[in-house]
Amino acid sequence: MITDIEDYFLKGCGRCDRFGTPDCSVRQWADGLLMLRRICLEAGLVEIVKWGHPCYMYEGRNISLIGAFRGDFRISFMNAALLKDSENILEKPGPHSQHASTLRFKSADDVADKEPIITAYLKEAMGYAKAGIEPPKTQAEFELPSELIDALDSDPELAEAFHALTPGRQRSYVINLNSAKKLETRIARIHKFRDNIIAGKGAMER
Repeated sequence: MITDIEDYFLKGCGRCDRFGTPDCSVRQWADGLLMLRRICLEAGLVEIVKWGHPCYMYEGRNISLIGAFRGDFRISFMNAALLKDSENILEKPGPHSQHASTLRFKSADDVADKEPIITAYLKEAMGYAKAGIEPPKTQAEFELPSELIDALDSDPELAEAFHALTPGRQRSYVINLNSAKKLETRIARIHKFRDNIIAGKGAMER
């Protein structure tokens, strides 16, 4: 994955073999992504690279993340449970997600149309960060294996999909991974499970 923010806008995230090629999704949506970047920077956010993607921070807190996919490009708002979503335009990243946090786009014109709303939502999130207001805590019923945490931290798509799973499906992976005694086995299982997690399935679902 990339570590230099400029590499993202020039070549992509570095997470697949389309990196640096004309087929890269970042290249496809370049104009819109650059517009989202400008909006975030003009709002006063600090730009860094996290998980191979541009992440925008304020007061030490993640505020938003932008990314490109085959079918769209998007901006995701962190700690979305706090956002009022006054325009009712945020979407859930997955069918089992608890909170709507994402704006998807198909063109730079769409970003331009929604620029005032995006800016307002960023400012709202920045206000919560400055005030130290945290979203409501969801009590976890299980602890994620460290290998799974590392995998989620390094793979935004996997993280988004895993956190969109129902608690029961998440638990099925935790149980399965914890049953493996060897580190190598747990890592191999995570790699094997990736497609299932992306598809919204549990560990035993086919």
